Amino acid sequence: MLGKKTAGGAPVAEPHPADGLSAYQSATNNAHHNDPEHNGSSSDDDLLHDPDSGVKRGLKNRHLSMMALAGIIGPGLLVGAGGALSNGGPASLIIGFGVIGIIAFFIMQSLGEITTIFPGGGSFVSLAERMVDKSFSVAVGWNYFIIWATVLANEYNVICSILTYWVPEVPIWGWFLILWSLFLGFQLLGIAAFGEAEFWLALMKLVGLTAFFIFSIVYAAGGLIGQSEPLGFRYWNDPGAFNGNGFRGVATVFVFCSTFYAGVESIAVAATETRNPGTAVPQAIRQVFWRIIFVYMGSALFFGITCPANASELVSADAKALQSPMTVALQNAGWEGGVHLINAFILLTCLSAVNSSIYIGSRTILYMAQSGKAPRFLGWVNMGGVPVWAIVLTNAVGSISMMNVSTGAAKAYGYIVNLSGISTFLVWGSISFIHIRFRRGWAAQGRSASDLPFKSMLWPFNAYFGVFANIFLALVSGWTNLSPFDAPNFVVAYILFPVFGLIYVACKLLWRGRDKFKRSHEMDLDSGRRTDLDKSGIVPGDEEEIAPAKKPMWRKIHAWF
Repeated sequence: MLGKKTAGGAPVAEPHPADGLSAYQSATNNAHHNDPEHNGSSSDDDLLHDPDSGVKRGLKNRHLSMMALAGIIGPGLLVGAGGALSNGGPASLIIGFGVIGIIAFFIMQSLGEITTIFPGGGSFVSLAERMVDKSFSVAVGWNYFIIWATVLANEYNVICSILTYWVPEVPIWGWFLILWSLFLGFQLLGIAAFGEAEFWLALMKLVGLTAFFIFSIVYAAGGLIGQSEPLGFRYWNDPGAFNGNGFRGVATVFVFCSTFYAGVESIAVAATETRNPGTAVPQAIRQVFWRIIFVYMGSALFFGITCPANASELVSADAKALQSPMTVALQNAGWEGGVHLINAFILLTCLSAVNSSIYIGSRTILYMAQSGKAPRFLGWVNMGGVPVWAIVLTNAVGSISMMNVSTGAAKAYGYIVNLSGISTFLVWGSISFIHIRFRRGWAAQGRSASDLPFKSMLWPFNAYFGVFANIFLALVSGWTNLSPFDAPNFVVAYILFPVFGLIYVACKLLWRGRDKFKRSHEMDLDSGRRTDLDKSGIVPGDEEEIAPAKKPMWRKIHAWF
């Protein structure tokens, strides 16, 4: 609705409740309009909220760095690695984690370059519209939401199973209702509470993994009390490095590993709610390398050393914790009660994984709603910068996990969760394609790569490799279902390919003539940039997070914690 005019006579759109404007934006606009002393300068509170989406910029550098190191890591890795080990053996685990790790590193390099310069809401989902077209953005966005819908459902199922193992008197659906309410209430507290919780949960996950790695080294060397001989690499010989499955096992492990790695890109989604994206995002991107080496490759190595791939507990155990290679390793070492320790550790990772899944899913749907790619009411944000309805919807999707209560629905639930691996390949390939389009536009408009605040390593190899590698892995992931032909699993493996295409084509028809493919010289490469809040005293309070290289060591340690 056009009503007011600027000093130059240009019409200005007035906010309308139906436009999905956040409560904060509406209140701020009204306050500034009614305040005769407001001269256009923004208050500190204005700067703490993103002017486009209304979310609050409450994440600090240390929050984003710890999210990059250990955020999202949950039972998918600790429990799901058991299925990967059983299917492919320890060598396949190393190969799968290594190959997917290289791809993830290149994806994060591409994402770091485009997110650092454009930290606005929606990250690569919004940038897909800017660099390609709106239809492509819709397809990428809904595929990304599918990842977190399925991951969230899986995490809820695992955490409920663990609590039922300890307190069988409470049914699994009872635990779900309790946890659903608790997580919803916590998410509504705001971004600062989320960031602080993720920081400490991620730190505890790193401590727990470090403890298991130390145990694995001592166990392999024969240093445990009562151990008669070193374990060494015994399980690489019997049952074998590939557990008798060869390349079929490797192909299967790729799907598992893509699910484990899903979430490394989430720091780009969190960039909008970060105080200093220009500083925090590049720092977090670099942390991903150590996450790949320590968390993923370390887990692959030590799981394969301490747990036999043919252990029956990895396949047919009743409780979720018994499917973890960590539990099998502790029991084989003589500690039968180790299941409780692993249950406690998995419960800890579940708290972080559920918390993060709701956060990423809600922000994805929020930014899509605010740009007309999802129902408009989901784009509403309250005065505290919290996207209430997006959080409620995302958390509600977690109820899919209750399909596992009935025996008949358990198999269908498994199919739904397995979709997350294929979705990850599609989304990662799209990120690389967006990066390629961005660089073409940057060059076509006469800009120099030296002007970029963060330049990805090995350009252009990294981006083109990302596109082709993800397409190849998405195609080969369902290869094992061809002979013998397994119709249900074949559909699960490939259904998202036509779904992605159908969404794109449907949107093209819906916006016929209004959604043209962006040519390189037409791309908007200027809007959406912003200055870090803690620079030059823009917003006081967190100055210690700026220019860490210029501070003494004790100040660096203090700022980190």
